[in-house]
Amino acid sequence: MLAYYFRIALKSLRRNPMLTALMIGAIAVGVGVCITTLTVYRLMSGNPVAHRNDVLYAVTLDSWDPNSPWRDEHPERPPPELTYRDAETLYRSDIPDRKVMMRKAAFVVEAPPKSGVAPFLVEGRTTTKDFFAMFDVPFQYGAGWDQAADDTSQMVVVLSKKTNDKAFGGANSVGQTVRLDGHDFKVVGVLGEWAPTPKFYDMNNGQFDEIEELYVPYGIGTQFEMQSAGNTNCWRDQQINNFQDFLNSDCVWIQFWVELRDSSKRAAFQDFIDNFVREQKSLGRYERPLNNHLQHPDEWLKVNEAVQDDNRVLVGLSFMFLAVCLLNMIGLLLAKFLGAAPLVGLRRALGASKSAIFRQHLVEVGVIGLGGGLLGIALAALGLFGVRHVYENYNELTRLDFTMVLAAIGIAVLSGLLAGFYPTWRVCRVQPAAHLKTQ
Repeated sequence: MLAYYFRIALKSLRRNPMLTALMIGAIAVGVGVCITTLTVYRLMSGNPVAHRNDVLYAVTLDSWDPNSPWRDEHPERPPPELTYRDAETLYRSDIPDRKVMMRKAAFVVEAPPKSGVAPFLVEGRTTTKDFFAMFDVPFQYGAGWDQAADDTSQMVVVLSKKTNDKAFGGANSVGQTVRLDGHDFKVVGVLGEWAPTPKFYDMNNGQFDEIEELYVPYGIGTQFEMQSAGNTNCWRDQQINNFQDFLNSDCVWIQFWVELRDSSKRAAFQDFIDNFVREQKSLGRYERPLNNHLQHPDEWLKVNEAVQDDNRVLVGLSFMFLAVCLLNMIGLLLAKFLGAAPLVGLRRALGASKSAIFRQHLVEVGVIGLGGGLLGIALAALGLFGVRHVYENYNELTRLDFTMVLAAIGIAVLSGLLAGFYPTWRVCRVQPAAHLKTQ
């Protein structure tokens, strides 16, 4: 029977192609807007390390101004980064299974002369070796460095796929040499495709920026007295005459993460950082109340407001727009179905039941919804194409994946059925006798 209803639905839609196009277009526009906003919202609010959420923790200490919180609207929150000397102290703890301290940096890259590529500026990261294992960073070639490279600040580098493609034409560059800021570094690894969104591990320096283009041992930044390329926040006037003064200052600019695989280690490390802060209080630092946090990635994303209220409002408005489109479709369906009331009356007189008429018309609106969904996918792809060109940093956010394609079809068909329920109910109430004389 379903195939029969489907054939009847197609014949009915072909009888009035203009009205059919208007109804499909109404659903398509609404679905296109909804899927565009939902795609961006879904990826912005995702947790790129959800599979490791239970063991990873962002570490924060409240070393800020005793007279003013880090953020006035959220006085309970400490700064998202640590001072250099505090990060160094925490890193010496042997409690975590893994630990990472890191910060953003900038480098001038000189590719091998035979590449013919002119020197270019990139954003990089100085980090400790566990960065790659903790965050499940994929490698196309090679791997990260070892503990010895961290301990002695060896001149090694891991390149992103983008940088390797530019400097080495995408070839396996492991073992090759690349110059960074005039110094020779040996390539030990090249990343595969990796685009965590949001960039959870550093929410204070462009939450939706692309990943860094190269990575070097953390100590390189100190060895070459490299200024931070990320946000550096200070709360009081300090005498800073040289790089060492900056390292000893109370400015926050270092990100710190740990991996703690069981609750006992989490409790032990919480005690460790609390005791450290108490010790610093006795030395005249940390004048605010004890306020140290270990936060899972999902908590970290929420605290750092990866998804703004504006984005949620935009999603709500898109569905309101879809509702308006459906109201228009209801009017068009009423006009179409009631216009065909004489034909319905004839079918009823020939023995068709109300339930059969109801099912046949629901199949028809389902077909309209399916057509609107397919067209809506095309409109959503066009909308996301526009977002990519307006906001270049959102390139990875604005890809229409298979899940969202299925969502578009589901929303469209469901919307069509909802919009068609009342017109279908109305046409099923048609009395056959009132229309028989016209047939």
